[in-house]
Amino acid sequence: QVRLQESGPGLVKPSQILSLTCTVSGGSMSTYPGAWNWIRLAPGKGLEWLGFRMDSGATVYNPSLKSRASISVDTSKFQFSLQLTSMTPQDTAVYYCARYSGKLFDAWGQGTQVTVSS
Repeated sequence: QVRLQESGPGLVKPSQILSLTCTVSGGSMSTYPGAWNWIRLAPGKGLEWLGFRMDSGATVYNPSLKSRASISVDTSKFQFSLQLTSMTPQDTAVYYCARYSGKLFDAWGQGTQVTVSS
């Protein structure tokens, strides 16, 4: 069974770039075909899907991010990553990585808190 674990800085300053990594365990990424997603939960708000990258390399992002997001995959390291530019306090949230199998989100990381503050 695939397991996911997020890692990254807990604190980011405004205007900086956020870089988060999701490490996949329980098998190679190719063993679990699907879409590798990033999702966040901000205080007082609902879950917000940020984007995904498919095994084919195709990526889709939430239009509300206005081209700030970039998702990459390194299968040799069993990792996929999120970069989010021009961070503001409104980006403060718990960030999750998750795998979509094509039918459901069947694996989630535990989440990592990111706070944007000077």
